[in-house]
Amino acid sequence: MIDLRSDTVTKPTPAMRRAMAEAEVGDDVYGEDPTVNRLETRAAEIAGKEAALFVPTGTMGNTIAVKLLTTHGQEVICDARAHVTDYELAMMAWFSGCVPRTVPTADGILSWEQVARLAKPVNPYSAPTGMIEIENTHNMCGGTVYPIETIREICDGAHERGLKVHMDGARIFNAAAASGLTVAEIAAPADTVMFCLSKALGAPVGSMLAGPAELIAKGRLYRKRLGGGMRQAGVLAAAGLVAIEETPLKLVEDHRNARFLAEGLARIPGIRIDPKKVVTNIVIFDAAGTGIPTAEISARLKQSGVLLNPINDREMRAVTHYDVDRAGCALALDALAEAVPARAAASQL
Repeated sequence: MIDLRSDTVTKPTPAMRRAMAEAEVGDDVYGEDPTVNRLETRAAEIAGKEAALFVPTGTMGNTIAVKLLTTHGQEVICDARAHVTDYELAMMAWFSGCVPRTVPTADGILSWEQVARLAKPVNPYSAPTGMIEIENTHNMCGGTVYPIETIREICDGAHERGLKVHMDGARIFNAAAASGLTVAEIAAPADTVMFCLSKALGAPVGSMLAGPAELIAKGRLYRKRLGGGMRQAGVLAAAGLVAIEETPLKLVEDHRNARFLAEGLARIPGIRIDPKKVVTNIVIFDAAGTGIPTAEISARLKQSGVLLNPINDREMRAVTHYDVDRAGCALALDALAEAVPARAAASQL
């Protein structure tokens, strides 16, 4: 199968499997797993933060960050299609007692002007703003990348008002590859940053939350409360170490394959996409012009050996990764081109 549903579907590389098999381990709840400790130290270095925490999932990392940077009864300003508000089971409300104040944007990129209009101090009528959340790259807006000037402007403005900023950097390594900046440069203005090991980087499990040492120490307790205290987790951390050192160099090729997909999709009748807007590894396209429900397109592609998920009744998403090469992307395009006319012709009988 050519699996373009997500970059979470990657299989561990041979180097990751070897590292996992040979990992030195201990009890991480006691802080005694040397491989986890090495991963946390290295992740903090890469993110340019004082400390980092290994967590099972990106959702847990974001959940802990919101809890660390807010108090109950506050608002979190974020984009209207942010992962923290659409795909994390209302955890900011359930665990942190906060509500999202969402901002519609064209491409998932907030501006300080938008944030400043909504940021509220303590007052007798409404929930005060607790923190700002920015997602870089932005998943549901097609992997868009925050300009570094925008990140700095939002963070500087927030800090002047005594507000904190968390960066959901699940795919921040993609942002780095696309912008030419380092992960540390991108994350520097934010108070905390989360990035996934199990998405574009290809590790089987895990994410990292990085920030000030005092906050990360507190976050370790929240991880335990959420059931994320792992024992001999070095077998997982070992793959993460390989992922953060070896995979970033491959991400540019994923981005090229995504642009190749976008350019091919633009040539298929009924599909609408601007290839120039595809700058990382996520390709979102509008299939409404085909007259075929996206769920049916997905089902037909599966019959042809291609896995591609619908987002809604109009849009579909393809995500490139190291387990699908250029030839695989070409075959996926051929399958889609065949599926659409076949269904369109049938509907006219």
